[in-house]
Amino acid sequence: MLYSEKAPEQKRHRLRELLSCGAIQQFPGAFNPLSARLIEEKGFTGVYISGAVLANDLGLPDIGLTTLTEVATRAGQIARMTDLPCLVDADTGFGEPMNVARSVQELENAGLAGCHIEDQFNPKRCGHLDGKNVVDLDTATKRIRAAADARRDPNFLIMARTDIRAVDGLQAAKDRAKALVDAGADAIFPEAMRDLHEFRAIRDAVDVPILANMTEFGKSDLFTTDQLQAVGVNMVIYPVTLLRSAMGAAERVLETLKSLGSQEVRVPEMLTRGRLYDLVDYEAYNKFDSGIFNFQIPGNP
Repeated sequence: MLYSEKAPEQKRHRLRELLSCGAIQQFPGAFNPLSARLIEEKGFTGVYISGAVLANDLGLPDIGLTTLTEVATRAGQIARMTDLPCLVDADTGFGEPMNVARSVQELENAGLAGCHIEDQFNPKRCGHLDGKNVVDLDTATKRIRAAADARRDPNFLIMARTDIRAVDGLQAAKDRAKALVDAGADAIFPEAMRDLHEFRAIRDAVDVPILANMTEFGKSDLFTTDQLQAVGVNMVIYPVTLLRSAMGAAERVLETLKSLGSQEVRVPEMLTRGRLYDLVDYEAYNKFDSGIFNFQIPGNP
C-alpha cells in the first residue's frame, strides 16, 4: 500500500547486484508511476525512466527543455511506486559540472538508484536522430567526475552515455568510453550502436557494465536479450515502448469515439475496472481505512 517497501539504499545495492550477476537485465521504460508497478508485477528486475518520455509527457520534444526539478520530481514519483531499482536519464546533467553535482544529489534525494549523463551539447537531440554534436573530451569527463564526486551513497550508479559514435565513428566511441570510465563512470551507455559487432567492441574496450538501448524506429535493430548477452551487454532498456503503446491505444479509441459515437467496440482491449483496482491496491487501502475508522455513529440520545 502507498509506496515502495524498500529504501532507496536497498534499491541501489540491488542495482549493483543485478549488473554484476552475469545475466542480462531488462529495464522497460515507465511513463508514469502506475506503469512502474506493472513492470514490477510482470517480473522485470528494474525500471528505466527516459528523458524523452518525461519531455513528451509534458508535450515537449526531447531536446533538453525539461528542468532538473521536473525530472527529479517525476522520476521520484515513479521510483517510489516500486521496489525495483530505477535508472533515470539525466540528459547532460542540467548545466556545468557544479550543476551536474547538484543534479546527482537531487536524484539521490528523489530515491533513484542511478542516472546516466551524456556527452552531447545542450540543447541536445534524441540519441537516434541525425545532426548530433558532442562536447570535447575534457568537458565530458568533467561532467562524470563531478557526478561521481558529488554522490553521497557510493552505490548510486553513475552511468556515462556517449553519443560520439554517430559523429566520429566506432573507434572514437571506444576511446571515449575508456576515458569516461577513468573519470569515474560505473557503467557505459554507448548510444546508437549499429550492430552487435559494435556492442562487442565497446564490451571489449571497458571492464564495467554496458547498456543497450532497444528503442523502436532507431539506429539499432531490435536485438533479443540472447543476442545482446552473447556480445557482453549487461542491461537493456526499452525507453519509449510503453508510452508509444499507450498513446497508440489512446489514439485508436479516440478515432473510434469520433467515427462510431461510442467506445464499446474498444472495451475488450481496455484494462478492466477490477484490474485497475488491483494495480492501485484498492483492497489494501480499503482494509486500512476500515481498520482506522471502524466506529459507528451513535444515535440520538
